[in-house]
Amino acid sequence: MTEPDTKRVKTANGAPYELIYWPGIPGRGEFVRLLFEEAGVPYNDTAKSANDAVQTVIDLVSPDNKGDEINPPTCTCPALKHGDLRLFQTPNILLYLGPQLGLAPKEGNGIYHINQLVLTILDCFCNEVHDTHHPVAAKDYYEDQKPEAKRRAKSFIEERLPKFLAYLERVLEGKASGDGPWLYGGKLTYADLVLFQGIHGTEYAFPKTMKNMRDSGKYDRVFELFEAVKERPNIKEYLASSRRCQYGNGIWRHYPELEED
Repeated sequence: MTEPDTKRVKTANGAPYELIYWPGIPGRGEFVRLLFEEAGVPYNDTAKSANDAVQTVIDLVSPDNKGDEINPPTCTCPALKHGDLRLFQTPNILLYLGPQLGLAPKEGNGIYHINQLVLTILDCFCNEVHDTHHPVAAKDYYEDQKPEAKRRAKSFIEERLPKFLAYLERVLEGKASGDGPWLYGGKLTYADLVLFQGIHGTEYAFPKTMKNMRDSGKYDRVFELFEAVKERPNIKEYLASSRRCQYGNGIWRHYPELEED
């Protein structure tokens, strides 16, 4: 199978893509950005707006915003605007963009197989990573739940992370992954980009743990995929650009004490 031809990709009816997300952190919006960057498709990123980035998000998720005659109101960000369409929920946005940007098949059952892989990856490398530093309540500071965070992180490091990595290694060993380093169908899909970001963020949050996982040799295919995505020209350029947000107080946070024995 050949790589997606991004030169042929055009936005539907010429409508621009607009990503709405909080400024200053990669967060869940980063999964969406990577699709645009890999495909070489222009997009408006409200997180990079000089003055009104936060207000844009607040207005969108406000209790006073009831949506319109087509779209229900948005609960949380990231959100996507494309023409008259309004979407939220990260995997839902990715499911919509994948076929449009040449990063998933437009027909057949493949899109559902890719989506289930993405949901699994997000469970581990996004949701469970977040819960290691906010295991009790998202509204409370990390400092208010440190004992619980320590316990949750221990479970993540010793049980949950190895379980998910082993599953992804098994996917890459399977026939459905096809030729090459990719998760599905023998070519790059948006699932590979999601896995790349998940691993990249988790390496920031748990550097010692992820080094141990890499050095163990148990998950070589997973880390080979990570390196293959990292070296793709558009991704490599993006990672070195100012468009790439730095990690900080978001999903992926580095608290050294969470890796201590």
